[in-house]
Amino acid sequence: METTLKLYNTLDNKIAPFVPNEPGKVRMYTCGPTVYHFAHIGNLRSYIMEDVLEKFLRYIGYDVDRVMNITDVGHLSSDADTGEDKMLKGAKREHKTVMEIAQMYTDAFFSDCAKLNIRKPDTVVPATSMIDDFIHMVQVLMDKGYAYFAEGNVYFDTSKLENYYTLTNHNQEDLNVGVREGVEEDTAKRNKTDFVLWFTKSKFEDQALKWDSPWGVGYPGWHIECSCISIKNLGEYLDIHCGGVDNIFPHHTNEIAQSEAYLGHKWCNYWFHVTHLNDETGKMSKSKGEFLTVSLLEEKGYDPIVYRLFCLQSHYRKPLLFTWDVLDNAKNAYDKLIKRIRALDKEGAVDAAALEEWRTKFAEAVAQDINTSSGLTVLYDVLKADLNGATKRAIIDDFDQVLSLNLLQAADTVPEEPAADDALVAWIEERIEARKAAKKAKDFAQADAIRAELAAKGVTIKDTREGTLWELN
Repeated sequence: METTLKLYNTLDNKIAPFVPNEPGKVRMYTCGPTVYHFAHIGNLRSYIMEDVLEKFLRYIGYDVDRVMNITDVGHLSSDADTGEDKMLKGAKREHKTVMEIAQMYTDAFFSDCAKLNIRKPDTVVPATSMIDDFIHMVQVLMDKGYAYFAEGNVYFDTSKLENYYTLTNHNQEDLNVGVREGVEEDTAKRNKTDFVLWFTKSKFEDQALKWDSPWGVGYPGWHIECSCISIKNLGEYLDIHCGGVDNIFPHHTNEIAQSEAYLGHKWCNYWFHVTHLNDETGKMSKSKGEFLTVSLLEEKGYDPIVYRLFCLQSHYRKPLLFTWDVLDNAKNAYDKLIKRIRALDKEGAVDAAALEEWRTKFAEAVAQDINTSSGLTVLYDVLKADLNGATKRAIIDDFDQVLSLNLLQAADTVPEEPAADDALVAWIEERIEARKAAKKAKDFAQADAIRAELAAKGVTIKDTREGTLWELN
């Protein structure tokens, strides 16, 4: 099977055939989590879609080497060394050391990834394990004239670049002073777009992690870690760099600046960015109070794989709105899909020619800029095709190398037939009436709590024009 992946590249805002630096080999880097808290499902949308990209590359025959960083060193709110140190904030919240917090949330992140069938990258590198490499890169940038020391910190001099904004449509006049609201201007900078490579002067008296350097005791800037970790583990020529759209500026812009200044040539050919998951209040964020985690989905009775399907139903470059109702729709779609697969006859021989034909159809669909929605359409077409059950199952299992929805596993797990006795039926109907009353009184928090209470008992409800319908899972 020969399939050409056509990929949207943020670098030139075009969809074009993907051509790696080395035939058959893909070097891929992923911006990993800052491990000061649990990942919310908005963060995890990016990792799900990056996982699909990696698995699809493998599916069509590439040898993929993927590297991810873990940000376990102080991650400030801006390059001006203002705001909060997220790692220290997490340590204080949990009454643990910074490194205990880092390990705790690194483990939690990969636990969530496992529940979502996200493959762990081939190489995972904590930032704190690369301090000497960061110092070396900063020193080389200073030696080359791309960096300068001012008022205790080392800055990258963006004025030395022909095109600092190569990844964006920004211009200097449009750029705000800081990357977040309320950030003050750093007067030590020569240019307002300059960014910190190494801090020795911190506004935090109790900065938890510091190391010796040629410029004094300090710690690395936000951006330097990804450049160093990628170059050390994947070499000087990177094929694909992944992340959320919020990383485009300043993080990925600054990565390009320092990496290409350090190397002396173009660094990365393709930039793959996943658009935000929004809730009804806007972009999902940890700073809005309670945030949605994989654990919360489980507490409400949802299999995390349902959330993966929800993400795959939409294109990665389109904004995705999360509500409990749309997640219910995804759950219903998943349950119906599994029932249809469960009903397939396992007898008969697999038609190898048909398997290859459908592999090609699936690959060609997904190859159009990782179009998972089209890939799912091909999956449903297989179920309707004139093929024996064994062949359909083989094709579905093949597709699941990319989709990772546990399709045959779930279908072959025979569920216990739920039975509702009279007392349970009476209780369900009473809770549904209570939820109806809560919604009428505009007490939506209580209505959501009742939905969660029902879900915990294995009861799925759906609001229709005819009223609220329910079924036992």
